[in-house]
Amino acid sequence: MRKIFLLPLLLSLSLSAVEIGQTVPTVTLDGDKGGRVTGEAWSSSELKGKVHLLFYVDPNEKDLNNDLSDAVKAAELDRSKYASVAIINMAATWKPNFAINAALKSKQEKFPHTVYVKDMDKHVVNSWNVADDNSDIIVFDKNGSVLFYKEGKVEGEQIDEVIRLIKENM
Repeated sequence: MRKIFLLPLLLSLSLSAVEIGQTVPTVTLDGDKGGRVTGEAWSSSELKGKVHLLFYVDPNEKDLNNDLSDAVKAAELDRSKYASVAIINMAATWKPNFAINAALKSKQEKFPHTVYVKDMDKHVVNSWNVADDNSDIIVFDKNGSVLFYKEGKVEGEQIDEVIRLIKENM
């Protein structure tokens, strides 16, 4: 009888790959899978050495966390200890890839400190079990462990928490 009640709990625990204090499975985006806007491969194993703020975004939700972006920019964080990554969920939109690619190249030029990455077929969604068709925010410490995870809009005190976590872990 206990096994029946434990099974749903165990299944729900195994579904979430993004857990505070844990590392996420390694994802490499290259070739047909995606990669940096500049054409090179990108791997989540790069989320070490600095505190990283990662945005995983459906292009249709690209403005959802602008308040967080603006607050982080205003905090003037030390780029030698902090980095940002924006992974675009290319399969989550009806917009044509050529239009998204053009916008991403422009953003990469405008914001050279952020690494822009394309995920062509929801590899991050499938590997990390993050929200699809949304905006996911993840903060990683220098060792690649998750400090913060939120799907959807980060607002108010959560924005303060993200900035505090970044500063405390730099």
